[in-house]
Amino acid sequence: MSRQLRALLLLVLVAACGRGGSYGESPNQMEDACAILRERPEYRRAFRAAERRWGVPTHVQMATIYQESKFVSDARTPYRYTLGVIPMGRQSSAFGYSQALDGTWDEYVEEQGARRARRDNIYDATDFMGWYMAKSRDALNIPMYDARNHYLAYHEGRTGYSRGSYNGKAWLVRVAGTVEDRAARYQSQLRRCN
Repeated sequence: MSRQLRALLLLVLVAACGRGGSYGESPNQMEDACAILRERPEYRRAFRAAERRWGVPTHVQMATIYQESKFVSDARTPYRYTLGVIPMGRQSSAFGYSQALDGTWDEYVEEQGARRARRDNIYDATDFMGWYMAKSRDALNIPMYDARNHYLAYHEGRTGYSRGSYNGKAWLVRVAGTVEDRAARYQSQLRRCN
């Protein structure tokens, strides 16, 4: 086989293994909800499906996903290091758009019979988020439009939230405030573009 043919076959093989240009990447204009939905129309369909099924408003989903993954489909937590250089694994098992932990994701999959669901799929991630927030609404009486408290319950877990564990974490309370602000901004923008 000639050198050129081998190089061409290798190039085709490498290209076939790739995921394409936009996989895993954030939308270009994440400060504008309308721009996000124009760039990624599948997001609009996913957010609407979760809103219809679980009652969680689109702007609350969008603000939470922004905070959790910046809309990166395959987002993971950073590595932990020992002695500053030796990698000791990731900070948690959180993965995907919703940054769902392995155990919580497994609970969702089992309860919903969603064996093929994937955390890096926007439809599955928004359905998971809607499921989780609906459970928080039922268990903790958090209204679906309350982005701040849903984020706190999402981050701390329902048990941690009910104990008020976030009260000892000033940084988390600040982050929840930014999620609330972003949800309000997204809601206002969505009124214009819908």
